Amino acid sequence: MEHANILIVEDEKTQRTLLTDLLKKEGYDSSDAGNGVDALNIFKKKAIDIVLLDFKLPDTDGLTLLKQFKQINPETEIIMVTAYGSIENAVDALKSGASEYLTKPVDLEDLLFKIKKIEEKKQLIHENRVLKEVLQDRFKTSNFIYSSERMNEVTSLIVRVAKTDSTCIIEGESGVGKELVVDLIHELSERKDQPIIKVNCAAIPDNLLESELFGYEKGAFTGAFQKKVGKFELADKGTLFLDEIGDMPMILQSKLLRVIQAREVERLGGLHAKKIDVRIIAATNRNLEEEVSKGMFREDLYYRLNVVTIRIPPLRERRDDIPVFMDFFLKRYNDRHRRTIKGYTNEARDILIKGDYPGNVRQLENIIERAVVLTRGEYITKEDLPMSPADNQHTSGGIKGTVEAMEKKMIIDALIKADWVQTKAASVIGISERMLRYKIKKYNITK
Repeated sequence: MEHANILIVEDEKTQRTLLTDLLKKEGYDSSDAGNGVDALNIFKKKAIDIVLLDFKLPDTDGLTLLKQFKQINPETEIIMVTAYGSIENAVDALKSGASEYLTKPVDLEDLLFKIKKIEEKKQLIHENRVLKEVLQDRFKTSNFIYSSERMNEVTSLIVRVAKTDSTCIIEGESGVGKELVVDLIHELSERKDQPIIKVNCAAIPDNLLESELFGYEKGAFTGAFQKKVGKFELADKGTLFLDEIGDMPMILQSKLLRVIQAREVERLGGLHAKKIDVRIIAATNRNLEEEVSKGMFREDLYYRLNVVTIRIPPLRERRDDIPVFMDFFLKRYNDRHRRTIKGYTNEARDILIKGDYPGNVRQLENIIERAVVLTRGEYITKEDLPMSPADNQHTSGGIKGTVEAMEKKMIIDALIKADWVQTKAASVIGISERMLRYKIKKYNITK
């Protein structure tokens, strides 16, 4: 991150020189002025990120100048500095748009700390703006929407990781949107015009996964009637996404490690290795550190992949996002099913916001689509949800019972829709087949 451009507005020359020298020593591009007129001239000619502004100046006062700066560039951050400190001055400055307030003599360490805080804030705003531009341009129908501070932090990390070629692991429960994060990383990277190839390690039988990844030559084994190009070669110059990496067999983990280290791949039955340039992104709903400690995942492969970890929090840990998703999915399924549902009753909205959603965003989407299809009125009511909790008293036990009843009904509906094929039902709900089997046993669901 580049250092901010800083303007020091201070009438005392000694203090001004001290601050200018300090900031230049720390690597900042700093300008200085001893009065309001000179400060405004500099501000209009130069892109200033932060102003260190004295409260009392010979030709004006700091509050007046602060307002003028904000009119010219609202995004400039202002740190007020004064020897005439008072609560009233501080309140006035903050109300007028100042970011921080300091009194003389200035604590230089505290000043540098506050400047770094402002830089981090501006960088976060910039990264989220970049990401939202990409979302609007390339992901107009994407589920990657949010309003929570937790997801702000995630998106900042996504932008920073995307600019590099480092391998990374996307962690999170089923249905949180790991694949969408991978798509965003690829679209924000220098490889965006190259292919992104996706492999679900849990969905391909172990005996076929090796040939899917590495390919094979004609005659490599019984049934190999012609050569097959593997996913690594298909992803050359682009991105390879290995979903559910925790389900990869140990023998393949060692081969994957060799590919990452040597940056070359050899087809089954082949005689020569081929150099490849592939960025690998892995995802898992398991705790790989625990898998390593159990001997179920290679430690050396884990550290090769885990240069950066992006953890997508479950929906229950970012409830501020639930209303955003509710409105988004309502519009989506109104359009798709040609409905004109206006919204949710207060009871229905309350139930949805309080849900735990083990299937996360996919589960919420499924519930809302079902409600849009089934509701007879203009608003979705609690009766349109998978379970109508007439006895919900807003206690923790009542909410838990409500959610579990909703979940059981949703699983049964998905199984019926999938003709009781568990793989298909798990896909409909947005959870892993292993999790579905656990839930079927938990709720004693039988055909």
